[in-house]
Amino acid sequence: MPTFLDFEKSIAELDARVEELRETAESGDLNIDAEIDRLEAKSQKLLRDTYAKLTPWQKTQVARHPERPHFHDYVAALVEDFVPLAGDRKFGEDEAIVGGLGRLGGRKVVVIGHEKGDDIASRLKHNFGMAKPEGYRKAIRLMELANRFGLPVVTLVDTAGAFPGVQAEERGQAEAIARSTEACLALRVPLVAVIVGEGGSGGAIALAAANRVLMLEHSIYAVISPEGCASILWRTADKASDAAEAMRISAADLKQLGVVDRIVTEPVGGAHRNPAEAIASVGAAIDEELAAYDSMPPERILAERRSKFLALG
Repeated sequence: MPTFLDFEKSIAELDARVEELRETAESGDLNIDAEIDRLEAKSQKLLRDTYAKLTPWQKTQVARHPERPHFHDYVAALVEDFVPLAGDRKFGEDEAIVGGLGRLGGRKVVVIGHEKGDDIASRLKHNFGMAKPEGYRKAIRLMELANRFGLPVVTLVDTAGAFPGVQAEERGQAEAIARSTEACLALRVPLVAVIVGEGGSGGAIALAAANRVLMLEHSIYAVISPEGCASILWRTADKASDAAEAMRISAADLKQLGVVDRIVTEPVGGAHRNPAEAIASVGAAIDEELAAYDSMPPERILAERRSKFLALG
């Protein structure tokens, strides 16, 4: 069973009851299949109803769910012959941003994305998806490589934000983020970005200044976290739910505002409940978006992206 969130308490109780009945049925002669089916149907209906009306703060919790598919899951399922490329050729390797070459839907691409990790060891290794300057400079290097060889770029965004530590600031964090954003906007090849979890602050836009910005249904995308916003406005993170509501960080709000171009539907109950289905939906959406640029000249690709971002706001 998945890890249940706070607002899923009723669903958790029903699922636990179903498991208890299954164990009872397996250990005796009782035939309680009808009761199990009834409770499962009730649980599924409650799950659908709950996820049909999530608040922005609840969507934030879903976007951060530890069992949500991460960059390495998407690459393993969608990208053939993936060859990772490491280092920024200036300082070192940053594991929070991973990138390389491969084939997506039979098309040669450069894939770049944030990796949060899925257990304690991998989360520490990838610094919870919070990149340092060398991570963004690696992304720039890979985008320049894509430009040189005419390869489309796909980015998968999932970060709470860029790493805020002293070392990152000493090595030019703000400049690296700005240069990465500039590199996105300067590409003469198509760039498709997908917000697959959290899209936080400049750490996200540095990989998401794309021709097409896609967003999973229960992902979030904002200039600051709800907790950070609440701390500034109300001097307490306890008001994070109010901040999330005011910031309009959900996919539906951002689509309406023109910040994102397409919402990718998630399985009922979120991507963490059926990662394979969620990953397949993202792959199909990316393939469809890239196909629209197959015959588009570089000058038009560049002009389209620039005019899109100049028109925002």
